[in-house]
Amino acid sequence: MSANYLKKLFGLDGQVAVVIGGTGVLGGALAEGIGQAGAKVVVAGRSEARGHACVERIRSVSGEAGFLTVDVGDRESIHELLERTLDEHGRVDILVNCAGVNAATPYEEIGDEEWRKVVDGSLTATHLACQAFAPQMARQDEGGSILNIGSVTAHLPLSRVFAYSAAKAAVVNLTKNLAREYAEKNVRVNVLCPGFFPAEQNRAILDKERVANIMSQTPMGRFGEPEELVGAAILLVSRSAGIFITGADLYVDGGFTAMRF
Repeated sequence: MSANYLKKLFGLDGQVAVVIGGTGVLGGALAEGIGQAGAKVVVAGRSEARGHACVERIRSVSGEAGFLTVDVGDRESIHELLERTLDEHGRVDILVNCAGVNAATPYEEIGDEEWRKVVDGSLTATHLACQAFAPQMARQDEGGSILNIGSVTAHLPLSRVFAYSAAKAAVVNLTKNLAREYAEKNVRVNVLCPGFFPAEQNRAILDKERVANIMSQTPMGRFGEPEELVGAAILLVSRSAGIFITGADLYVDGGFTAMRF
């Protein structure tokens, strides 16, 4: 198989990708992978230090990237991110929604403020970004691709993460509805559902008992590594390899979902 053929299928040369939550572990890995596939990457998040560090990693492998701050819970901030991206690049071809918040509070003890924080951090943040970016993509001749980040817990209950699981299940549902809404407008919308990865939102919930439980139920017997999400992500955002894929929920979970069917 030739390198040119693979580049034609999966290359993102000339495209502009905004990765919201690119300052995190998983978002950073996705930003780096998309950058190495040829896209110009806008790393968006609240932490300037981590954002600029991600940008430098992309540039160190000859990629193009810059950092913009964003508050994912603020509609005006999301629209400002879009406008600044358009001012700098003239277009936006790919949006990755990778923001997320988790909590390990037992269900009977979850307060309203914590519940809203977790739900807003995943579902509302994803909604606001899609609502801002999808119409812009629909106006572009080549359309665009949105990749939302769900979770294996959107499909299967585990680890007692009630608000997070409910929010991620809603993200999967929202993705499918948006995919139908924008299918004729040349905007594809898919959701990538990771299994258990060493990301920020998981560290707060993983005590030794839960780690052992997850390991025992995952056929591959380990946690995922952040870079192991990149191939699936590039497939879903690619204009060639993924051109007929929309409304898909793709699980990258070491076989966890398959084992639980």
